[in-house]
Amino acid sequence: MITVQSISKYDENHPVAITIGTFDGVHIGHRKILEKVINHAKNSDLKSAVLTFFPHPRMVLQKDANIKLLNTIDEKKSILEKMGLDILVIHPFTKEFSRLSATEFVRDLLVNKLKSKKIIIGYDHRFGRNRNANITDLIAFGNTLDFSVEEIPAQEIDEVSVSSTKIRKALEQGDVETANSYLGYDYMLTGTIKRGKGLGRKIHFPTANVTIEESYKLIPKNGSYIVKSSIHGNDVYGMMNIGYNPTVNGTSKTIEVHFFDFEDDLYDKKLQIELLSRLRDEQKFDSLEGLKTQLARDKKKSLQYISNR
Repeated sequence: MITVQSISKYDENHPVAITIGTFDGVHIGHRKILEKVINHAKNSDLKSAVLTFFPHPRMVLQKDANIKLLNTIDEKKSILEKMGLDILVIHPFTKEFSRLSATEFVRDLLVNKLKSKKIIIGYDHRFGRNRNANITDLIAFGNTLDFSVEEIPAQEIDEVSVSSTKIRKALEQGDVETANSYLGYDYMLTGTIKRGKGLGRKIHFPTANVTIEESYKLIPKNGSYIVKSSIHGNDVYGMMNIGYNPTVNGTSKTIEVHFFDFEDDLYDKKLQIELLSRLRDEQKFDSLEGLKTQLARDKKKSLQYISNR
């Protein structure tokens, strides 16, 4: 997959089938559109392309700095590449860009720059300054500028009844299994392993501290989770705690993973950790021995879940 940062840097000459959107989460609703783009391109001697934006438009237009996203840019790239997409264009979203007229956006960018021959979009797609243009306008542009338009009908998208907002709410409530069913894959956290205080090792549950650099990434509700990671090409399972370590009066939020039956130096490595199921809320125990006993229970429950999965 070719990834291009900004339309201005795009220099591919092959005509494309394209769709446009933020696609946060790349969930099963998004996939209906993306699969159509990829399949149409394969059958029409076109390249499949996605035009997406970063920062998220709400961060720029509504100054919604608190919005949390389901994917980092790297996670989104990884998901789209696995789907078989040919070209991903990530365009910087700015106020200036938002003021482009519908004509400028379609003629200058989609057609002249990106070489769009087929545009496939969802039924409620709007574009141009103040989002004042719709599917009817896009079809009219196509008639003039020599591209075709396919609209995914409402019932085809609505039948999956999924939205990025629903997924965010599920994760904020700790309901990762519902979130995963909407995503079509296991929700992931990607971060670098850093050295912690070594407390877990003292109670025979050594943990890897995960540092996530992207402040916009949504972290699920505090608590303990069953997780999986791919390390050196092997699936490794474990438990992850998100929270403040109240048993030892922790003051800062941490993400710590204990992998089962695993011994290796992970420090400074980047790991992608998939959340499978939630074990429990974060608890404060009277002693480290109490915490150790609970972790043993959590491990037993996790191994049962994994063996049944």
